[in-house]
Amino acid sequence: MNPVDGMLNLETLSRLAGSGEIETVVVGFTDLYGRLMGKRFDAKHFADHVVHRGTHACDYLLTVDMEMEPVAGYPFANWETGYGDVHLVPDLSTLRIASWLDRTAIVLCDVHRQVDEQPVALAPRNVLRDQVAQFGEAGFTTRAASELEYYLFRESYRDLAQQRYQNALSAGWYIEDYHLLQGSRVEDYHSVVRRHLGRSGIPVESTKGEWGKGQHELNIRCADVLDMADRHVLQKQCMKEVADRMGLSVTFMAKFDEAQAGSSCHVHLSLWQGDQNAFAGDQRLGPVRCSDCFRHFLAGWMEHVPEMMVFYAPTVNAYKRYQAGSWAPTRLAWSHDNRTAGFRIVGSGQSLRIESRIPGADCNPYLVYAAALASGLEGIRQRMEPPEYCQGDAYRAGAPRVPATLREATELFARGEFARAAFGDEVVEHYTHFFHTEQAEFDQAVTDWERMRYFERI
Repeated sequence: MNPVDGMLNLETLSRLAGSGEIETVVVGFTDLYGRLMGKRFDAKHFADHVVHRGTHACDYLLTVDMEMEPVAGYPFANWETGYGDVHLVPDLSTLRIASWLDRTAIVLCDVHRQVDEQPVALAPRNVLRDQVAQFGEAGFTTRAASELEYYLFRESYRDLAQQRYQNALSAGWYIEDYHLLQGSRVEDYHSVVRRHLGRSGIPVESTKGEWGKGQHELNIRCADVLDMADRHVLQKQCMKEVADRMGLSVTFMAKFDEAQAGSSCHVHLSLWQGDQNAFAGDQRLGPVRCSDCFRHFLAGWMEHVPEMMVFYAPTVNAYKRYQAGSWAPTRLAWSHDNRTAGFRIVGSGQSLRIESRIPGADCNPYLVYAAALASGLEGIRQRMEPPEYCQGDAYRAGAPRVPATLREATELFARGEFARAAFGDEVVEHYTHFFHTEQAEFDQAVTDWERMRYFERI
């Protein structure tokens, strides 16, 4: 495989640090929401010390809510245990230029326990690492791609926060799906993002307008699944930081506005054995030519969506995206090149892959890919068969519906035997508490909808 521009090794980093071309190294990992947390190090200190010893961070980062408030009820970290540290181990395969930052490199870390240096099972990147290892034992590697959608606004994050995100000035004022004219109006932003991602070891394919006003999509090239999850996280970080510096804002909310299209994260997956796509074959499945591996993987992925839904749609807001005729799927159906189905089969032969249109742009990619891989591997092991091919409008199909709320999805996850078998009790119980907490925060909130509906007329 050809080297990717922007990636660094330790020798190159040391040389760039010595010359002053790199002064800072950002060291990060994601919390449960998928947000990057970490520290900034002097580049020379990182190269001389941190790269060998790692660093530490408070273990509460894997238990806090969106407001960074410590949440009671987690056995992993709490006031009784004193909120100690976890050990952050830099994964040098992720070391790269952070082109969008001045004289800066960035590296992602694996999270280990301080006591025995074992991986923290519930840390998102480790959840995915475990599933990747299981596929390796089964003789497969996995290729993946994330297609992230988002809305762009001509106001800064600070200004929008001060006006409570009301009357935001969208970067576009009509539906602009594939419109090159509207796309030109936001090239001041997208050209910068594409350039910085490409220089930072994240090769870009394209940007395009989407179906909402001011909505766009930026696609990066496919990669091995762990690498893709890393790229996904860094793409969002770059896009937010570039927007912030330009006085703009970008949101990856799954449903920013009830009158607008939701923002998805369509994920593409294929399995490989050496340089051969294990999905390719001569069997007929509907209109698709495929292998047994493809058939069983698709069946397992689809079968376990309800139990894994919290990883595809992790917020209360995420479930407002699943509406008929909205380009977001509502049914657990599969079809060929059909954007109404939750599972869209695309490509053929060596390019054959499964696209799931279920995850929203607010997802944590490590958890999405972990859920998909665990489900697909179970399908292969149990030789599962997918449901009948769906032809036509999947919104009108009689297929099962995706879970309708975070509360429903959390209960399916908490009770699920498959989830516990795939991830272990500790992971399931930790994330169940996380999703219950997120639901409880919403249940206690008074919304603008309630004020508009009840303030005068009740």
